[in-house]
Amino acid sequence: MNDTITVTGVVATDPRHVLTAEGLSATSFRLITTNTVYDVDADAWQSTQCNWFTVSAYRQLASNVAGCVSRGDPVLVTGRLTVREWSDGDDPISRGITAEIEADAIGHDLAWGSATFARTVQGVRAVDVPSATAV
Repeated sequence: MNDTITVTGVVATDPRHVLTAEGLSATSFRLITTNTVYDVDADAWQSTQCNWFTVSAYRQLASNVAGCVSRGDPVLVTGRLTVREWSDGDDPISRGITAEIEADAIGHDLAWGSATFARTVQGVRAVDVPSATAV
């Protein structure tokens, strides 16, 4: 399966940023999503199911994510979903299914807080670039 989806969740691991030998910037992290329902009898919100995704970002998006996203941040991720089976040999216990998202866009979920935007120019934040009107 390879479909485009949008997911809201919480960054569950510290983002891991690497620069490949070819100079490609890559950042990945684990994302957890939860479904919650209100339990009238308990008079409280209850989590019903958690889904885990591995999110990967490349190039400029990867650099921006590495500098802006931290473990525990609520985020929205849009990208291509790939679900695949994996195994570590013939042992049936060492098998599973993983859901991966190759991100096209990642942003903070503003339903839970506020953010400030700073445009990047070729890997440099716009606030670090001198203004053309500055003397």
